[in-house]
Amino acid sequence: MKSFFSLVAAKWKLVLLPALAKMGLVGALVVAIFDSSSIPVPIDAFLALWIWNDKSRFWVFVLMAAAGSALGGLVPYWIGRAGGEIFLLKRIDRQRLEKIRARFARQEFLAVLIPSLLPPPTPWKIFVFAAGVFEMRVPFFLLAAFCGRAVRWFALALLVIKLGPGAVDLVARHSLAAIIVAASLIQIGILWWWLRKKHDGQHAEE
Repeated sequence: MKSFFSLVAAKWKLVLLPALAKMGLVGALVVAIFDSSSIPVPIDAFLALWIWNDKSRFWVFVLMAAAGSALGGLVPYWIGRAGGEIFLLKRIDRQRLEKIRARFARQEFLAVLIPSLLPPPTPWKIFVFAAGVFEMRVPFFLLAAFCGRAVRWFALALLVIKLGPGAVDLVARHSLAAIIVAASLIQIGILWWWLRKKHDGQHAEE
């Protein structure tokens, strides 16, 4: 069995990836779907190559990849929605699960948007799985994933146009700093939301 999967992985790298690399815009969509749904793909490297070779259409590559990533994310999303709650209940009690569900519901858009902005090694599929478990509405999920990926890859595209394909390595080296900044933004967003809710509640009492 192990040799079978090794053979499939080898074929994927040697045959399918080079074929997809030649597909241009459609390849950006397909590779992003694969990367988000099942098979990890070095999509940043692919995008860097496509954008460097066709700079005038960089924004189209970005949008195609963002759309593919959002659509591919529906696979772990629906897995989470179908059986993720049972999976979590084996590890935490019902009361704890409901508290997490309530917290996620208050911040669900940010909970998908922020991880979608971040480069690897951010465990993006875990957040997508959680969105399914806690039944985030599909249109909001798709919008959050698309917006996050689009912003991330627009930034990458601008770096590639200015610095060349080597910009991918630059992003990878600073991924930890990006994660720290994003985590800080999440905390600021949560604080802003809480203060606004408290302010609105005070006005309602008056």
